[in-house]
Amino acid sequence: MQKINKENLHTFLNEQKENWPLAKMNYSGLEKVEEKEFQFEGFKIKVQFNPERIKSTAAKIGKDDIQKRACFLCEENRPELQTKIELENNYSLLVNPFPILKEHFTIAKNDHIDQSFINHIGDLVNLAETLEGYSVFYNGPKSGASAPDHMHFQAGENNFMPIDTEYFERKKNYGKLVTWNGRFEVYRFNHYLRKMLSIEADRAQDIVSASKIFYRFLEKVQADEKEPMLNAICVYKNNKYRLHIFPRKQHRPSQFFAKGNEQLLISPGAVDMGGVFITPRKEDFDKITKEDIVDIYKQVSLDDLVFDKLCQDFTKLVMP
Repeated sequence: MQKINKENLHTFLNEQKENWPLAKMNYSGLEKVEEKEFQFEGFKIKVQFNPERIKSTAAKIGKDDIQKRACFLCEENRPELQTKIELENNYSLLVNPFPILKEHFTIAKNDHIDQSFINHIGDLVNLAETLEGYSVFYNGPKSGASAPDHMHFQAGENNFMPIDTEYFERKKNYGKLVTWNGRFEVYRFNHYLRKMLSIEADRAQDIVSASKIFYRFLEKVQADEKEPMLNAICVYKNNKYRLHIFPRKQHRPSQFFAKGNEQLLISPGAVDMGGVFITPRKEDFDKITKEDIVDIYKQVSLDDLVFDKLCQDFTKLVMP
């Protein structure tokens, strides 16, 4: 897999900020983004006030809504000033004009096809290696994706999300080894507010095979869904692949649909599951509490019993 030099990505981003007024304005706006942290037992959750993310957070993704709008990831509909870097496997790397991170990219399939984790796990893992030093993440069609009709990933600098720096400490103290079979290690995390399954391997094909097995079990739990609800974050570092899967049971929490002062306009995606809650409204940023965070994670994440059963079934199948 041919890697992209980090300096080349910096140059590409800077050129877009220089030549594309929208990108320049919104990346400059990151300097004014407000953040705060809530401390939990051995980990933290950050909250970011980022008004430019309102389009993504409040995106209407119903079938009728999607049919009424042009796909903003298709090349013919992109802004003229938005340029690209061609990648392998028919992907284009784009600067995300509504950034959460200081380096925020969208990696879009050149063909207009639906989001699909199972059909593109290999692409996710390969992209993590191509973009070493970055976290590559996936939002399912009903798990934070604002363009569920166009296959894409996102990427941002590693260590922005708390999961990037907390993982090894959490694994040592709270992670439960699901299986180790000489090809991959799998850990599960029940005590992290949200449910998380983490797979580590030296070879890309082992990450892919393990995640496909878990996906098939999750698929049975949500048989009525086109794709089981999930988010994923993949990192390649020190010649090892690491994939975090966050199985979901709900798209948006009740607070999203509440009225008046009870409303919190939060629609969790991979970044939120990675430990950074994105609030596009100042009133939500100001009033959100630790109790809200606990409750939102509980609503959108799998229940304990369901997650435990998934992990048990997975273990029985992959143990040597």
